[in-house]
Formats: sequence, C-alpha cells, structure tokens
Amino acid sequence: MDALTFLRQDHKSVLGMLEVLDGAPSGQGSQISGLKTMVTNLVVAESQHEAIEEQFFWPEVRKALNDGDELADAAVAQEQEGKKLLQQLEDSQPGQPEYHQALQAFVKAGREHIEFEQNVVWPKFEAAVPREQLEKIGNQLELAKKMAPTRPHPATPPQPLLLKTLGMLTAMLDHLRDVLTGRAAKNPPDPQIH
Repeated sequence: MDALTFLRQDHKSVLGMLEVLDGAPSGQGSQISGLKTMVTNLVVAESQHEAIEEQFFWPEVRKALNDGDELADAAVAQEQEGKKLLQQLEDSQPGQPEYHQALQAFVKAGREHIEFEQNVVWPKFEAAVPREQLEKIGNQLELAKKMAPTRPHPATPPQPLLLKTLGMLTAMLDHLRDVLTGRAAKNPPDPQIH
C-alpha cells in the first residue's frame, strides 16, 4: 500500500477519535465516562503514527521537495507540541483541569496538523515522488507501526536515525510496560486496511 493511503487511514482513525473527544465531559462525569480509555487509545495511535512519520516519511519529504526541509520542520514542530500535550494527558487524570485543557488543546492541534499534512504537504509530495517509491515508503510505515512506541516521548529528539535505533528500544519498553500494566489488552487493534 502506498504511503499516503496508509497515512490517510491513520488520520481517518485519529479524526474519528478527535470527533468523539471534542467536548468530552469534564469534572466528576469524566471519571466514569470511559474517557481515560478513549484518551489512552488516542495516545497509543498518535505516538505510533508520529514516530513512524518521523522515522520514514519526513526524511523522504526533505529529499523529494525543494521546500521539504521547511515543510518537514513545520510538521515535526507541530508533532513535538502534540507529544507534550499527550504527555500531559498521560501524567494527569480525567476530572483534573490540566487533563481537560490538554485534551482540548490536542483536539484542536491534531486537526490542524492533519489538515497541514493532507492539504499542504501531501499534494506536493505525491506530485514529486514516483508511485513505486510511495509503495516502498508505505511498506516501511506499515512494518514500523507494528513496532512503534505506544507512548509519547517528547524529550526524544525527532531525528530519524536516533528514532530508528533508540526508538526501537523505547518501543520495546513501551510494549513491555503495556503488557505489565494491562494497558495492552485495552489498546484497539490497528485498523484493517484494504
């Protein structure tokens, strides 16, 4: 499957979560609403998505486009801000004001980031990259997602080589931690892409 189709499926899944989480209950009601589970699913999906983009997609954008560095830098900066918000969600609980502030900030930022990628970056990238290369990148993304980190790591520099080495260790630790805490059993399966 080509890279943009793969990323579009991920975006569709995340946008669905953002739709559900937009205006989510706060205060006492949020603690019993299942909000924590839904947000955990968002954290997992976004952590994996951004990690694989930073490893495989943004380096290709840098190489393929004249303004690739500028576009990739803007996107990665957005992703880093998103990781900080996801970490705030990991570090707090439903019912706490900072949890709900971070959630609403992420919903807004997530939508803006997806719009930037799909409307600004993707058309240029698709026009510049041969179909075979899009397929190759798509295969890399698909394989990498199975082993990607499941938690945000905002302190890890978003450098592809570092993410491909240190990121693998981090991902293994995330997956082990998920199993030990029971979080893995609550994670949704990856969407089936046809």
